[in-house]
Amino acid sequence: MIDVIVQEKQNRLSRTHSDEDKQLIGAGGYMSPNEHLLEDVLLAVTLKKPVLLKGPTGAGKTKLAETISAFFQQPVQSINCSVDLDAEALLGFKTIVLNEGLNSIEFVEGPVIEAMKKGHILYIDEINMAKSETLPILHSVLDYRRMLTNPFTGEVIKAHPDFSVIAAINEGYIGTTPMNEALKNRFVSYSIPYISGELLEKLWLNLFPSSPKELHTLMLNLAEDLMNQVKQGLLSEEAASIRSMQYAMELAEYIDPMRAITYAIAEKLEDDQEKKLVLELASSWIK
Repeated sequence: MIDVIVQEKQNRLSRTHSDEDKQLIGAGGYMSPNEHLLEDVLLAVTLKKPVLLKGPTGAGKTKLAETISAFFQQPVQSINCSVDLDAEALLGFKTIVLNEGLNSIEFVEGPVIEAMKKGHILYIDEINMAKSETLPILHSVLDYRRMLTNPFTGEVIKAHPDFSVIAAINEGYIGTTPMNEALKNRFVSYSIPYISGELLEKLWLNLFPSSPKELHTLMLNLAEDLMNQVKQGLLSEEAASIRSMQYAMELAEYIDPMRAITYAIAEKLEDDQEKKLVLELASSWIK
C-alpha cells in the first residue's frame, strides 16, 4: 500500500522541467541504514507532512533530501540557517528597478515563496541554528493551512499541491538551540544515524571504485573503530562523520594516509585526547 501511494506521487511529478529547475534536482545516492527509513520518509513527503531529519553532522541528511528530490524529480529550494537568518532571507525582499527610464519597486521572491508557488521541496538545513523569533513566520506554512501572508506585500500565498518541506537538525552542537515546541510539533521526525558495516563498504566501492584495496580496508576498519569509540563515549560523534571519512579517503589517494586522516578527521576535533585517540586507532591499521 505504501509503495502504491508513493508511486502515485512519483508518476504525477514525472513532468518536463525548465533548465533552471533541472539544476535544482538532487543527484540521489542516499543509502538507508535500515529497510524502512527511506520508504517511510518518502511516504511522509507524499502525505504532505513536513519532515525533520535529526542526526550528527556528516550522517547523510542532505544526501537523503537530495535523494527524495531525485526520486520525485522535484526541484529543491535550500535555506542554510544561521543566527543572521531573517524574514527577507526566507521570503524575499523589495528592490528598486529601472524600467523604461522610470524607477519602480519590485519584490524578489525568496526560497520559501518560490517553493510554495512552484511546488518545489523546501530544504531548511540546520534549522536549530536560526533565532527562535525568526521561524514562527513559517508556522502557517508547516501546518494544515499550508499558506502564508507575505508581510512585505500583503499577498496571500497558498502552497502548490506538490510543495514539501524537509528540515535538518544537528542536536547538541555549538551554536544550536533547542527547537521551539510549537515549531517541532509541526514535523514528522526521523533519526538519521551514521551508516556502517556492509552498507558503508558498498558506499565506499561506489565512491572509490579504483582505489587500492588496502586503502579501502584501512578506512573501513578505522570507521568501525571510530564508531565503537563513539558508542563507548570516548569520542564525540563528529569523529565518526562519514563525510570526514570520505574527505580522508580522497586525500589519501594522493598523500600519506596518516596525514590525510590527520587533516580530514583529527584536526577538526577540539579535544587533544580525542585527536590522539583517532591517530592511534589509524596507526594500528597501517602496516
